[in-house]
Amino acid sequence: MLNFVYWNADPILFSLGPISVRWYGLMFAIGFTIGYWLVAKMFRHEGAPEKWLGTLLMYIVIATIVGSRLGHVFFYEWGYYSQHPAEIFKIWEGGLASHGGTIANIIALFLFSWLVSKKPASWVFDKIVIAIALVGGLIRLGNLMNSEIYGGPTDLPWGFVFLRNGETLPAHPTQIYEALCYFALFGLLMWMYWKKNAEERPWLITGVFFIGIFLPRFLIEYVKNVQVQSEYEMIARYGMNLGQMLSIPFILIGIILVIRALTQPRKHLTFPNRFADEKKA
Repeated sequence: MLNFVYWNADPILFSLGPISVRWYGLMFAIGFTIGYWLVAKMFRHEGAPEKWLGTLLMYIVIATIVGSRLGHVFFYEWGYYSQHPAEIFKIWEGGLASHGGTIANIIALFLFSWLVSKKPASWVFDKIVIAIALVGGLIRLGNLMNSEIYGGPTDLPWGFVFLRNGETLPAHPTQIYEALCYFALFGLLMWMYWKKNAEERPWLITGVFFIGIFLPRFLIEYVKNVQVQSEYEMIARYGMNLGQMLSIPFILIGIILVIRALTQPRKHLTFPNRFADEKKA
């Protein structure tokens, strides 16, 4: 007899009066905190000004929240939100799309490069995507604690029965599948940066990131439940859902960036291991 996991986690970690701290929000906060520390370490390694960090964090936080929300609204449930526009602002009720967050972050990082760092966009992309891979894995663990975004029925021994949603059959814990892929990608990108000096090949880390995030996402979608009803027609017509279709351009961009990076000469950089502000002081 197979021993499935009967999952009934409380999405709320604890409450203080009317204020509740949810696992999902905690995973988000932990990801951004660790991500900030990692990017700061890379900035110091390359001698970038410390004052850029706060500005970059502001760009990323706003882009992630606004982009993920609008991505869900426009990509998945525009029919509903177009009739109930006030509901768009109720982000605490759920409804975030990683593809929307990715697009918004791309725009934000280009703006940061043009307006703040005055460096090639690859310089900041090849750092921030390392942190984003970690944040993505933690967010999927938050989805697990919310008992959401899981897969279809399975008889595999690691199937989860999501009791909170009234499920009686084990399902693929696709949140864990994605989280493991993203954590593995995070480890690979860290190794590339710190052990192989991959930052000397502009866009290489970013290209690997796009492939490592969106190829697993594309494949895992085959065992994931449909998120909105409108996707059934899309699957019947094209053999894939919206999440998969949105992933294809990013996979192709990743392949192009990797090829471009590997066919260009390596740029030899100096690494002062101190912030530029400290150097001036």
